Amino acid sequence: MSDLKGKTLFITGGSRGIGRAIALRAARDGANIVIAAKTDKPHPKLPGTIHTVAEEVETAGGKALALQLDVRDDHAVDDAMAAAAEHFDGIDILVNNASAITLRNTADLPMRRFDLMFDVNVRGTYSCSRAALPYLEKGDNPHILNLSPPLNMNPAWFKDHTAYTMSKYGMSMCVLGMSEEFRDRGIAVNALWPRTVIATAAINMLGGMVKPENCRTEAIMADAAHAILIRNARDCTGNFYIDEVVLAKTGVKNFDAYAVEPGTPLMKDLFLD
Repeated sequence: MSDLKGKTLFITGGSRGIGRAIALRAARDGANIVIAAKTDKPHPKLPGTIHTVAEEVETAGGKALALQLDVRDDHAVDDAMAAAAEHFDGIDILVNNASAITLRNTADLPMRRFDLMFDVNVRGTYSCSRAALPYLEKGDNPHILNLSPPLNMNPAWFKDHTAYTMSKYGMSMCVLGMSEEFRDRGIAVNALWPRTVIATAAINMLGGMVKPENCRTEAIMADAAHAILIRNARDCTGNFYIDEVVLAKTGVKNFDAYAVEPGTPLMKDLFLD
């Protein structure tokens, strides 16, 4: 398969950042995109809504369905999957992109933030995957792609933000288990993570640790996701992909185009030794 034309992608957290970028890259192929996110009205501090991204998808050449969705609400997840499948006559790809982040140590992390990260990152990923399953089983070359890191048990990645690490690794453990569980059904389940920090609104949660000029743009993750999602699902499952490695294997040699400021040193992302 060389493109995603005619495929239906259900993307959580698709109103901005990496989710939006993946949506627009697929739209250029002529894909159907379900933008499923909480933001249906302009946010006072963050750009984008499900409706603005839907307009961008249509402009880019795709077809769009904007659905307001809180992945913590099981009934809403079930209803959203059903609505998406009815609107586009099925679902071929699920991108679990929605995520919450708070980088605090155990003593400083309020339990409400702990609950938010686990409800969105782990439970939301599990819930969406479960709800999408009956539609993916009927899909064409079905994939689940989680935006989560390789499972790295180096204590250095736990000591400063145990709760966040646990929650992101929970998404990765879904890949580990579901890839085997769904293998005989022909559904690929993989993870994708960036080599460097990506310049999204999430870097504002890092307390000034990262400057945008030391980052890459969302485009590298969108291109890497595209390269994964066009692969044969039966030959491509249970992998923990890194964006740069994925693209290098497609022939990309110069990554300067993905840098916010080419030539400026890049900051490595979390969880990568």
